[in-house]
Amino acid sequence: MTSAADLAQRLMAAPSVTPATGMVFDVFEEMLLPLGFEVHRFTRGEGEPGSDEAPVENCFAIRRGPAGTRHFAFAGHLDVVPPGEGWSSGAFAPEVRAAPGGDLLYGRGAVDMKGSIASMIAAIAEIPPDAGTVSFIITGDEEGPALHGTRALIDYMRAAGEIPDLILVGEPTSVNRLGDMAKIGRRGSVNIWLEVAGVQGHVAYPHNADNPVPKLVAMLAELDALVLDEGTDWFQPSNLEITHIDCINPAHNVIPARATARISIRFNDLHSGTSLSERVMAIAEKHGGTARPMISGESFLTPPGAFSDMIVAAVESETGVTPELSTSGGTSDARFLKDVAPVIEFGLVNATMHKTDEAVAVDDLEILARIYRRIALAALAG
Repeated sequence: MTSAADLAQRLMAAPSVTPATGMVFDVFEEMLLPLGFEVHRFTRGEGEPGSDEAPVENCFAIRRGPAGTRHFAFAGHLDVVPPGEGWSSGAFAPEVRAAPGGDLLYGRGAVDMKGSIASMIAAIAEIPPDAGTVSFIITGDEEGPALHGTRALIDYMRAAGEIPDLILVGEPTSVNRLGDMAKIGRRGSVNIWLEVAGVQGHVAYPHNADNPVPKLVAMLAELDALVLDEGTDWFQPSNLEITHIDCINPAHNVIPARATARISIRFNDLHSGTSLSERVMAIAEKHGGTARPMISGESFLTPPGAFSDMIVAAVESETGVTPELSTSGGTSDARFLKDVAPVIEFGLVNATMHKTDEAVAVDDLEILARIYRRIALAALAG
C-alpha cells in the first residue's frame, strides 16, 4: 500500500497558511495524476491579500468509473492555521520522531488535515478504477472566512453535473484514540453584532446626554437569560454567549455616544440562523438598539443508517473500536456539503490540532488509509 506517512510529509512541507494557493495544490495534483484523476483547479476571490475576499484556490479531482456506477467523494482542505511561535522543529519541515507509543510525525497540518488527505490518497491508490467513480473536493479556505472555498466547489460541481452519492470529510474527529468518534452532524453558528446609539455628554450633566450603556446592559441581560432549548436526541442544548463589549470611551467623565457588543450562538436543528437572528433583532430593537447577524452555517444531521454503518464497520475491522456517532464540536465545511449529498466526518485524533508541535502517530495514518479504503469500497458497492 502507498505510504500515507510519506504523502503526508510531502503535503506538510508545502507551506499553506490560509488562504492556500499554489505549491501545496501542485503537490496534491502530482499525487493524483498517476492514479488516473482529472484535476480541475480554479481560483475564486478578487480582494486584497488578508481580506475576506482574498483569492482562494480550490480543486475538484475525479476518476470516473464505468457508466452507472456510484460516486463517492472525499472532502477536505489543504490550508492550515498560522504556525505561531515555539515549535521544537520547523512547522513546515515535517519530522518523524521516536516516541514510547510509536513514531510521531510533527508539523503543521499533521492532524488538521493534510494527514487525513494523505490517507485518502493512499486509500484510493489501492482501489481499482472499475470499482466506481471517486472524487476529491479540496479547498484552500476552510480555516479562513470560507467564502470562496467549498461553496465555490459546490457551484463548480453543480455546473459540471458531478454530484456524489456520499461525501466523507476528513476532519480530525477522533478524541482519545483513532476511531473513537465520527461526526454525523454539527450545530449551526451565527454571530451577531449589537449596537446602541446614544448622545455624548458630560457625566455631571446627564440631562444633556443619552447614555447607551445601560440600554446595552439591559439588552445583554435579556439575551443572556434566554433558554433556547433543552437539546435533542442528537444535539446538545443551543447556547448563546456574549463574546465582546465595548463603548470606546477612554475618558472617565464622558457619557459615551455608542455602545457595542457581539454575541455568538451555536444552535441545534430546532432553530435556523434566520429565526435566531430575528429573535435577537427584536430584543435589540426593544432596548433601543440594532443587531447585525452573520450566519456562518446551519445545523445538520445525517441520520444514523447505511452510511454511518459503513464507517462503523470499517473502523471496527481495522481497530476493534466502535466509534461514537456525535454532533459535538465546532463547524466544518460539512455545513455546506450537506446541501449536496449525505455527509459524515471522520478522521485523526484531534488533541494537537491548531497547537504548537502538532503531531500525528505514523501508525494512525496507515490505519486510517485502510479504514478509508474500506469505506470507499462499501460506498461504491452501495
